[in-house]
Amino acid sequence: MNVETIAVIGAGQMGSGIAQVAAQSGYRVILRDLTEELVRKGLGRIEHFLSRAVSKGRLEESEKAAILARIETTVGLDPVREAQVVIEAIVEDFEAKRALFEELGGLCSPSVIFASNTSSLPITALASAVPHPERVIGMHFMNPVPLMKLVEVVRGLRTSDETHQTVCTLAEGMGKTPVTVQDYPGFVSNRLLMPMINEAIYCLMEGVARAEDIDQVMKLGANHPMGPLELADLIGLDVCLAIMETLHEGFGDSKYRPCPLLRKMVQAGLLGRKTGRGFYDYQGEGRRR
Repeated sequence: MNVETIAVIGAGQMGSGIAQVAAQSGYRVILRDLTEELVRKGLGRIEHFLSRAVSKGRLEESEKAAILARIETTVGLDPVREAQVVIEAIVEDFEAKRALFEELGGLCSPSVIFASNTSSLPITALASAVPHPERVIGMHFMNPVPLMKLVEVVRGLRTSDETHQTVCTLAEGMGKTPVTVQDYPGFVSNRLLMPMINEAIYCLMEGVARAEDIDQVMKLGANHPMGPLELADLIGLDVCLAIMETLHEGFGDSKYRPCPLLRKMVQAGLLGRKTGRGFYDYQGEGRRR
């Protein structure tokens, strides 16, 4: 399949990043969210990122203008019909994603590929919401999308070889490295990453060490660019909890039980960078313990 137009549903941090990378790679992009405000915020993130690249000499002003010109925004779903590939990047909630896929399945032509950016939810189950489940696949980008090279390409039970090959080629065309994985809870990245983050939260809860010391151990001892608690704040503690719950439910194994402190922090609305406080305080200048 020749892909010229990509629709990205969801203009949040992940969706705007996907739209930016696609437009930078020469694709026409339709960026959709539920309200004009959400769409403007998403486009604002893209403009901010590109402006920083211009100020650092990595991008020309004319290139920035050309990238933005390739992005159209919408609050309706009708323009999505024009895309050959639709990438879903909405909230990490199965019922919300399933409802969207069901609506897209009745709107788009049978040849359109539906890709989900889910970080842990079952692709096979999402595919059952559309008339052509062989056209559904996972396309799990890493955060922040413009900087991270990996895309986990997740094959559902009925994903066709043609769909898989098209998406791998598309990921490469966006400057990413596709790695194919099968449809199991958490795939590979989050099946490995989230239990580590969860265990770091247990270490904090049990008083084994302070947050900054736990992070320092992993940065200096395991050569990680960010400590697990810093990373949890970047991802969002609500997202971490949702993924741990998916792993716990999917495998039925107590080793995936979410740490009670993680659950309490989500209940308290301390979700990390996006709320200004998580394991660290991000309000005001810099980051505080």
